[in-house]
Amino acid sequence: MIGKAAYLPLVLMTAGFSEAAYAYVGPGAGLSLLGALWGLLLALGAALLFLVMWPLRRMRRRRKEQARAGEGASPAQGEAGPSGSEQQTGTEEPESVRARQVDE
Repeated sequence: MIGKAAYLPLVLMTAGFSEAAYAYVGPGAGLSLLGALWGLLLALGAALLFLVMWPLRRMRRRRKEQARAGEGASPAQGEAGPSGSEQQTGTEEPESVRARQVDE
């Protein structure tokens, strides 16, 4: 095994003996490579963002639901209201009116 102190001279010797590769990446291939790289990085960043934001969104929704339940708010949009026998029609008396009539 090579000691840590031997790495620096080994790297310098290797760099000194290397020759130019004479490789050329044209503008079309280079831009395609960069575009693919940026797309990959943005996709990974968006995935990480959604993973971090998911629990935060759930916490916020729970807080809103608890606050709504504490206020005694009406059902949210899209939720079903009273159904069947609980639903009042125009001809029936409200429960508060019936309770006052019984008390009198």
